[in-house]
Amino acid sequence: MVLGLGNLVHSDDGVGVHAIHHLQRDARVPADVALLDGGTQGLGLIPHISGFSRLLVIDAVHAGEAPGTLLRFAGKSLRGLPGKPTVHQLGFADLMVAMQLLDDSPEEVVVVGIEPVTTEWGAELTQPVRETLPFLLDAVIEQLDLWRQSRSPAGVKSGGVR
Repeated sequence: MVLGLGNLVHSDDGVGVHAIHHLQRDARVPADVALLDGGTQGLGLIPHISGFSRLLVIDAVHAGEAPGTLLRFAGKSLRGLPGKPTVHQLGFADLMVAMQLLDDSPEEVVVVGIEPVTTEWGAELTQPVRETLPFLLDAVIEQLDLWRQSRSPAGVKSGGVR
């Protein structure tokens, strides 16, 4: 499952949603991989991402890096992932905690993001984020390829392809 998070009317915060829209047209994405525009649904995403063994999340990430920096978090580094619950209502970390409480956490979670310039009102991505977007898309494809090589597609639920 590849989940894009963000708000399209908060400038760079919408990068995850923009990325999903690009991936929906990208021939490199395997047909059995589920792509989901999660927008700002917060805990409402639980039924949509439940049951997947692997979750790749795309989002704007405030990590204190230079604007436009491509970021990747996996494993233990996710614990220190900065959160900003104000834009997405509840943050991504809250979603993961809720899934843990429901005993439905993915076995593997990877977050790929871009350090935003701004998340203020605006319908367009800023230039640094727009310029990094193709590299983010490549990073998503690379992660999907890694998962494919380990023989368990990201889009396969416990009970089959979604």
